[in-house]
Amino acid sequence: MISKKEYAPYFKQYMQLVDIENVTILENLESSQKEFESLLRNIAKEKHIFSYAEGKWTLKELIQHIIDTERVFCYRALSFARNDKTSLPGLDQDIFVENDNANDRDYYDLLDEMEVLRKSSIQLYKSFSDEALLRIGVASNNKMSVRALGYLFSGHQIHHLNIVKERYL
Repeated sequence: MISKKEYAPYFKQYMQLVDIENVTILENLESSQKEFESLLRNIAKEKHIFSYAEGKWTLKELIQHIIDTERVFCYRALSFARNDKTSLPGLDQDIFVENDNANDRDYYDLLDEMEVLRKSSIQLYKSFSDEALLRIGVASNNKMSVRALGYLFSGHQIHHLNIVKERYL
C-alpha cells in the first residue's frame, strides 16, 4: 500500500483514479494505455484540433501534454531509482504546451509516440528492483517515491481521458 507521504497532495486527484491496492504498476500502465488507444484512435479528424473553450488545449495539445509529462516523470523515476539525491525542478505545463507545435503534427504520429513511450515506461519499471521502487526523491519541492510515480503515469493519463470523454466528444 502506498503511503500518502510518497506523493504530494496535489497528485491525489490522479492517484485515486488507479487501483493501487489490487493492480500492479505494470498492469495499470498497460490498461490505461489500452483505454487511451481505444478511445483516441477512433476520433473524427475534425476533433483533432478541437478545443472545448477559449484558451483550452486542443486534443493534439492534450496528447502532447500527456507525452511530455510522462517523459518528465520517467526521468524523475529513473533519477530516484538510481538514488540520485538531486532535487529536480518542476514542470510548467503551460510553457511546454505553448512551445510544443502539437497542432502542426500528425494526430496519429502523436498517438504512435505515446504508444512507444508507454512501452518504454513499462520496460523502465520492469528494470526496477523492489528496493528501487521504494526510493524517494524530491521534485517540485515535494517528496515522491518511484512506485508512486509509476501509478501516477496511469492516473494522469486516465484523468485526461475523462476530460476528453466529458468535453471533447
